Amino acid sequence: MASNLHFQNHGQKNHDIVVVVVPFPAQGHLNQLLQLCKLIASYNVKVHYVTTKTHTHQAKLRVHDPFSFVNIHFHEFSTPFFVSPPPNPNVSIKFPCHLQPSFEATSHLRKPVAKLLRVLSSKSQRAIIIHDSLMGSVVQDFVYLPNAEAYAFHSVSAFTLFLFIWENMGRPFNIDANMLKDVPSLEDCFSPEFEKFIRNEYDYLKFNSGKIYNTCKVIEGPFLDLLSKEQISNNKKQWALGPFNPVLVQHGTKGSTKRHKCLSWLDKQGQNSVIFVSFGTTTSFSDEQIKEMAIGLEKSEQKFVWVLRDADKGNVFAKDQSRKIDLPKGFEERVKEKGVVLRDWAPQLEILAHSSVGGFMSHCGWNSCMESISMGVPIAAWPMHSDQPRNTILVTKILKVGIVVKDWTRRHEMVTSIMVQAAVEKLMASKEGEEMRNRAMDLSAALKKSVAEGGIKNMELDSFISHITRQI
Repeated sequence: MASNLHFQNHGQKNHDIVVVVVPFPAQGHLNQLLQLCKLIASYNVKVHYVTTKTHTHQAKLRVHDPFSFVNIHFHEFSTPFFVSPPPNPNVSIKFPCHLQPSFEATSHLRKPVAKLLRVLSSKSQRAIIIHDSLMGSVVQDFVYLPNAEAYAFHSVSAFTLFLFIWENMGRPFNIDANMLKDVPSLEDCFSPEFEKFIRNEYDYLKFNSGKIYNTCKVIEGPFLDLLSKEQISNNKKQWALGPFNPVLVQHGTKGSTKRHKCLSWLDKQGQNSVIFVSFGTTTSFSDEQIKEMAIGLEKSEQKFVWVLRDADKGNVFAKDQSRKIDLPKGFEERVKEKGVVLRDWAPQLEILAHSSVGGFMSHCGWNSCMESISMGVPIAAWPMHSDQPRNTILVTKILKVGIVVKDWTRRHEMVTSIMVQAAVEKLMASKEGEEMRNRAMDLSAALKKSVAEGGIKNMELDSFISHITRQI
């Protein structure tokens, strides 16, 4: 990263500060903050990544293109045993309630984190804490350290976050009415327990010195501007440091044993001819819904890579009987020329970056949206919970790089094979789909420009590093 050089010339100065990163223990959050650690460490700044042993292992195991962890120190604290039940694929509200025990267990990190902060801050000119916005209670004791300051990391889109804050504040100023058109309510997006958890954690954000977002001005400039308005920001600084995922992805040497098998299959397919179907780490489908998806994919006659796996458990390494997901009889044999079904972890970023992939059927989690847009791939949006229904509006109505598979107002209905087939055909084999693909490629090009030397993302990152390493 060329623009880091002027910081590395002053490498010694950066040893006077220490950065402590505290992620929330769910896959998308763990990965985003590990990627941010890599970016900060590239400026010759020491970074400490703090979570449980289980979640450190999970983050390292699943990180894209396992990078050198030089300058990143891992602290693995234990929490008491928590139940790690399997997801329930048959519930009508899709929020992953089965993960709540692992979320609650994070409260036990407060004491060891406070102790670590005391030790590190005593040896540094300044201690910088970057914590997931859902981990404010865990880092709360930083306020007792004279040389510590904290920054909240928000893992969702600026669009979704702005609406959430603006609505909670009672809509303190007017915004363009078109922005509110089609925006769904938050009903059924979260469980009551998780809503309470969010409210509790957001109480701690008032002690922070600023906010960090996993987005970029080239994608969400207008919404970042709204977030910076005084009524919302309280004049605290903010930085849009995304995308955190690499935007230039190497697929590894063809024939290499380290490459995932599906990449070799993709090598043999035509450009933009394959749709990638994956619903992240917090979605589980009923047997009946999986059958409809399979029939729809087969009838579309489009090529596909389908990641078919249950949602993560709170402890992804817990040894117990995993659910066996059955596909219609003879399905895999019939589609073997057209499609690949993967039943385990898949390298999503590498798949999206492959020239053969021309569409992505997704739950519209923000990580997946950012990765898809980074790679210039349009989205067939099928939201499940949390920020996903509103991300769907951003992707389909505002950025216009996607279509809706199932509208949120029909969330309790089955998505039929006909709906799946229609969405796949529209995205992959229509003029409208081609136009969305072109817009997605334009956004991808703008993002790639933003991470180059002198680009807007690099300037934001330089600005953040300048701020935290400033002289007292």
